[in-house]
Amino acid sequence: MKFYLISDNIDTLMGLRLGGIEGIVVHEKHEVKEALGKAMSDKEIAVVLITQKLVTDSSDLIYDLKLNRKYPLIVEIPDRHGSSHISASISQYVREAVGIRI
Repeated sequence: MKFYLISDNIDTLMGLRLGGIEGIVVHEKHEVKEALGKAMSDKEIAVVLITQKLVTDSSDLIYDLKLNRKYPLIVEIPDRHGSSHISASISQYVREAVGIRI
């Protein structure tokens, strides 16, 4: 089982390639759709990593796949365009999921 990256910048791709994760750089919504289609049809890919900017740009497509397909897992990752307030994001997720404030 493999990881696969769909990124909007070469920096993220090169960093993850150092860790053995292959991927592709795309910029347009139709390119995201095509890359996701290829990744979803490859039975060896277990996890698709996709950068925040691409998730924001193609949210309808990605959330539809997340809701209607169990495999592979689609995970949004931060990149250089992403939020640097990771602890705030985690606190918000806990607050929404559990209903308590940390």
